[in-house]
Amino acid sequence: MPKTSARLLSLLSLLQARRDWPGALLAERMEVSPRTVRRDVDRLRELGYPVVAFKGPDGGYRLDAGTELPPLLFDDEQAVALAVALQVATTSGAGIEEAAARALTTVRQVMPARLRHRIDTLQVTAVERAATRPSPRVDTTVLMALSAAVHAREGLRFDYGSPPGTGAGAPAAYPPRRVQPHHLVTWSGRWYLVAWDLDREDWRIFRADRITPRVPTGPRFTPREVPGGDVAAFVAARFRGSDGSGGSGDWPCRGEVILDLPAVAVSRHAHDGLVEELGPNRCRLVLGSWSWPGLAAAIGMFDADIEVVGPPELKAAFGHLARRYADAARDTPAAPPHGEPAVGDQ
Repeated sequence: MPKTSARLLSLLSLLQARRDWPGALLAERMEVSPRTVRRDVDRLRELGYPVVAFKGPDGGYRLDAGTELPPLLFDDEQAVALAVALQVATTSGAGIEEAAARALTTVRQVMPARLRHRIDTLQVTAVERAATRPSPRVDTTVLMALSAAVHAREGLRFDYGSPPGTGAGAPAAYPPRRVQPHHLVTWSGRWYLVAWDLDREDWRIFRADRITPRVPTGPRFTPREVPGGDVAAFVAARFRGSDGSGGSGDWPCRGEVILDLPAVAVSRHAHDGLVEELGPNRCRLVLGSWSWPGLAAAIGMFDADIEVVGPPELKAAFGHLARRYADAARDTPAAPPHGEPAVGDQ
């Protein structure tokens, strides 16, 4: 029979794995008698774990919510995963940076030496975006309020503040927004609420740092499906200029070029682009962007000769940028040729 401490850890792990455990099944899984299970349950209760018994033909036990946080027990993989998660939590934008750092210190102090060594050698550095696009912090009470409304399927009323640079950041003097909240998501270091706007009768994505919830919440609602059925694809599509109804989340402009560069050098900077090696110093790049000039400019950052495979709009955008850059290089900008069409009209 395993030692008492090992049995308690095993019992606690089983109780965390599913809601209800028949007593006979617990005894079978732990290879002990039902009497031993009862005594081990009593020991867990003495340690502060709220293990409750339920009656019935298959009477057994469940781990319930308590009034205090008892000592937590993790296996090796769980402890390492928790430490890594706490390290990257500093860029969540949820205002929990200090709490995450203190929690990581606490977890590390109680780890066995073998796990502390693994954690110390696994230093995760979460790199935030450049200061040109700062990630504003969101009050945790706001996040909890939004999350609770999403979970309860209750309508929300909130004031929506002005974007940075347009005022003092206080909520605008407009009627409160009325929405049916569906998802709380993160995108590029910011928190967003995906919701159905009742007044505009359309889907909207709101920045959580600009939301000031009002109380009480609205009536319960039956959730509708986001366009395309996939919230991740819908959000990606909206931020890439599409309405998201197709659910693909693809860029509105996508082109293909061949670069005189090794594929490994291009792939490091291609983000979500597709890079195919064609030779030692030659590769194919398929990339997307908001617009054709934007796509051409993104491809132009690679210091290499470019062969445009298609479509024609991308080649026209390269020509447009070439003329613009040539004008910028002159002391006196040249006037555009008469009748030259705008890029969007080509």
